[in-house]
Amino acid sequence: MGVSVARIKLGSQGLEVSKQGLGCMGMSASYGPPKPEPDMIRLIHHAINSGVTFLDTSDVYGPHTNELLIGKALKGGMREKVQIASKFAAVNQDGKREIRGDPAYVRSACEASLKRLDVDCIDLYYVHRIDTRVPIEITMGELKKLVEEGKVKYIGLSEASPSTIRRAHAVHPITAVQIEWSLWSRDVEEELIPTCRELGIGIVPYSPLGRGFLSVGPKLLEKASEGDVRKTYFPRFQGENLESNKLIYEKICEIATSKGCSPSQLALAWVHHQGDDVVPIPGTTKIDNLNDNIGALSVKLTPEEMSLLSSLAENVKGERYMAMTYTWNDSDTPPLESWKLICMTASAP
Repeated sequence: MGVSVARIKLGSQGLEVSKQGLGCMGMSASYGPPKPEPDMIRLIHHAINSGVTFLDTSDVYGPHTNELLIGKALKGGMREKVQIASKFAAVNQDGKREIRGDPAYVRSACEASLKRLDVDCIDLYYVHRIDTRVPIEITMGELKKLVEEGKVKYIGLSEASPSTIRRAHAVHPITAVQIEWSLWSRDVEEELIPTCRELGIGIVPYSPLGRGFLSVGPKLLEKASEGDVRKTYFPRFQGENLESNKLIYEKICEIATSKGCSPSQLALAWVHHQGDDVVPIPGTTKIDNLNDNIGALSVKLTPEEMSLLSSLAENVKGERYMAMTYTWNDSDTPPLESWKLICMTASAP
């Protein structure tokens, strides 16, 4: 392929990963039916052999089936070559989604993920979404114990507010924060990114290709399978928003053509150029797309090109998500003091 995938330190705690990761969710969930397992294992092996060794999964993907897939793919000596990132907190129960960060659940979720992945230790374990009922210090306290027990190496947060990040980091160092960051999702740049950089926390952008829109534009929906959440769950893919956002994709194509790269490579290169502390995790289910994504590492952008691309975000129409069934990066948890008071009151005779 002609492009070497460098390894970098993610955050300041010692975790070393490939400069670009692989989001594995779409192999098992969300974007239509699960893909054939042998094909996905072949894709994961190709990624690893190409130097993309930072694999991102979660217990909620499937649910559970994506971790099982990763576990099967890492048999035969592959485990030693990769860095596994998984997540916990989202629970599907009776058709509803609940977020849990209580200590008992933190531990049981980790034990279950270790079993499904068939590993002794998870390299990077994220709080997938923040439980706004439980002080983050309580959640982090249990995660800290899991680190001390050797079941987790490094701790991360996903979609957490700046204040939550600071409070969590005070209990145990946070290695990485996972956020949606791309040419059409830039709200994190005002407070979240500066907070992470002040604290020496690595940044892992998910959906760096706008859930595929920045790769292929509106025709993405024409090819989308039944059950693909992009058809119903994301306002940017709907009606007038879609028509307006099509113009952004056309501009990306125009710039990509002038540079001799694909739209995907251009959009990913923009993310890579945000800094050496940024490791995007584009997802794919096709080897050709994986190779194309790796090619983004060789695309160089001038300050003028970066500015031109950045200006496109100003014209994006539609919110990131529909109804918020998760908590997001503006959510906070109760103060630890109030939690202690509640616990004391509850235990009083």
